[in-house]
Amino acid sequence: METVEAVVIGAGVVGLAVARQLALAGHETLILEAEASFGTQTSARNSEVLHAGLYYPTGSRKARCCVRGQALLYRYCAARHVAQRRLGKLLIATETAELATLARYAQQAAANGVALQPLTAAELRQREPAVVAIAGLYSASTGIVDSHGLMLALLGDAERAGATLVTRSPVTAGRITVDGILLRAGSEDGSFTLRARRVVNAAGLRAQTLAQRLSGFPKACIPPIFYAKGHYFSLNGRAPFQHLVYPMPDSAGLGIHVTLDLGGQCKFGPDVSGWPTTPNYAFEAGLEAKFYRAIRRYYPDLADGALQPAYTGIRPKVTGPGAAAGDFIIQGPSRHGVPGLVHLFGIESPGLTACLALAEQVSAELAFMP
Repeated sequence: METVEAVVIGAGVVGLAVARQLALAGHETLILEAEASFGTQTSARNSEVLHAGLYYPTGSRKARCCVRGQALLYRYCAARHVAQRRLGKLLIATETAELATLARYAQQAAANGVALQPLTAAELRQREPAVVAIAGLYSASTGIVDSHGLMLALLGDAERAGATLVTRSPVTAGRITVDGILLRAGSEDGSFTLRARRVVNAAGLRAQTLAQRLSGFPKACIPPIFYAKGHYFSLNGRAPFQHLVYPMPDSAGLGIHVTLDLGGQCKFGPDVSGWPTTPNYAFEAGLEAKFYRAIRRYYPDLADGALQPAYTGIRPKVTGPGAAAGDFIIQGPSRHGVPGLVHLFGIESPGLTACLALAEQVSAELAFMP
């Protein structure tokens, strides 16, 4: 049986950031990925936005990791020549009833150390003539990133430091022993077993399922999992926007907002249109009317037939429909009592922005092992 010093399960952007951190610290690191390539699920199906951290409760892990993670990522992308752009973001109120909510976000951003500029309706029109709103907040630090390029850079760093990525290797079983954690991975005709002193569960949508498969792990420590499914529509033709544009958030997400990619393509989304019991990326029919209605509240000139179905994404949440969004959960030995084991649960947005900060925290959880 092969023994490995550290295993990271899941090669999304957070798993790759963690593997890089461990490998650069001198740990022999193996990355196990269930799919045929890295970053094909949550990390590849999002808005690619580098968030500022203005929404999240003061002192929460989301707030702290988002603010620090954004600063780390901008420096990292510059050093590694990963494409990114600080487009800036407009958070807008379209009616008087939303002004109190806008003011609360201004207070929350200030508490989180995020600089915002208040804008009048006239100032909003000057920045975005196509947008109709009565007031807004401007976040100059919000931007976009090439998420695939970022993952390539993280993987390259990890591999140069000695890490190895093994794809098509889902972890099917595990057992906690006094000598480490035994893991069985791969398919029936190509499975293998290894022992690791350190294991990081960064399996995203499968994180809770993986924790359930670990024999000897206290199951009471595993939080529930909820899959929040969102859809994106793309805009035909040239985008009339220069910034990211966000309406007031709802209970499950940040509302159907405007995002731009590095090529200038405009997308709207995501909505939260379902809570499937198992992940599926099928694009549901009949959503166009809802999107047109939501978008025209702030972009009334949206023409009929201008939207085209783009893609879907799924958030791994730890709270269900109607509940307040849960925080990131980094569950280490101090919580569950298993040496060398760290679970990452509920790593949804702003997980992309926070990936390097999350990697720091995982490393800190494992720092006291000999």
